[in-house]
Amino acid sequence: MSSPLSSTKTAAALRTSARVSAELLLVLVMAGVALWVLGRMWSVVWPLIVALFLTTLTWPVARFLRRRGWRPALAASVVTVLFLLLAAGTVALIAVPVASQSGELADGVVEGIQRLREWAAGPPLNIGDDQITGALDSATAKIQDSVGSMVTTVVTGVSTVVNGVVTAVLAVFLMFFFLKDGPRFLPWLTRQLPGRLATDVPAVAERGWDTLGAFVRSQAFVGLLDAVFIGLGLWILGVPLVLPLAVLTFVSAFVPIVGALFAGFVAVVIALVSNGLTDALITLAIIIVVQQLEGNVFQPMIQGKGLGLHAAVVLLAVTLGGSLAGVVGSLLAVPIAAVIAVVWNYIREQLSAPGEPEAPEGDTVTAESPAPA
Repeated sequence: MSSPLSSTKTAAALRTSARVSAELLLVLVMAGVALWVLGRMWSVVWPLIVALFLTTLTWPVARFLRRRGWRPALAASVVTVLFLLLAAGTVALIAVPVASQSGELADGVVEGIQRLREWAAGPPLNIGDDQITGALDSATAKIQDSVGSMVTTVVTGVSTVVNGVVTAVLAVFLMFFFLKDGPRFLPWLTRQLPGRLATDVPAVAERGWDTLGAFVRSQAFVGLLDAVFIGLGLWILGVPLVLPLAVLTFVSAFVPIVGALFAGFVAVVIALVSNGLTDALITLAIIIVVQQLEGNVFQPMIQGKGLGLHAAVVLLAVTLGGSLAGVVGSLLAVPIAAVIAVVWNYIREQLSAPGEPEAPEGDTVTAESPAPA
């Protein structure tokens, strides 16, 4: 026969559960309020985030010039101008081949659709031309009925482009100031905060900045390797739009796992439309081989122990970020998860009992770099 429950222990357990639940609820409310405030300030926060990413990429060059005796303003100005020239050159290199090969690609799309119709008309589908024509007529009627919504979509798209231009301009200006005044931020922050915050906040900010810089620079280098190897494979096969596809591969590297799948899918589709099924399969094989080399050779060599995040955590973070905020959420998911891990590791260090061994710091990468202004 089991012994009866202790009323004292049961009451203590309930009180502890209630206290923990109330504290957890308060933390969740504060997190919700913080996210709401960030959402209201997104027009300022998003350029700031983009500027931080750009600064982590360009800071090594600015640091090199400053160590050679260049004044901070001159070094930041030169690096900013070089970045703008590189960005403009990249856009021009993409736009020219896309414009010159757009007609060929359109013909390939038409031919691919015709092949698809012929395949659908045969076994096992046996879909007749009248059924396909009826489906096309139905789609055309729906498009005609939704002209108003299409106009609204176009207007929204124009507004999005304008907002993107404003964001890019503001991010470039912020990047200049970060490159110029970034190293002065942590000393200034230390003077502004009282008590222990003057030590804790700058320490966490420095670790977070080092982690963000390590992530962005390593992803950029890995993306460059992917773009070069996949671009060479596409060029050998004679697939059109090689340069735009290589640039897409590079940009997609900043969204781990999901970005590589998207870029590979686009390359395979264009190879299928333009060159046929055989070259599409070869393209798929090239992409799989390069991605395997990236995951098992390039990335471990470049990132060392990485950011201390398991691959499953990365995948879940990207999925959650994409579901909450689309492409922007997928782009920011992994850096945010890495910074949260940095904050958690620092708190765990501070809460560890005296004399007990501290847990590993989370494999964050440390490097000399500025804290953004």
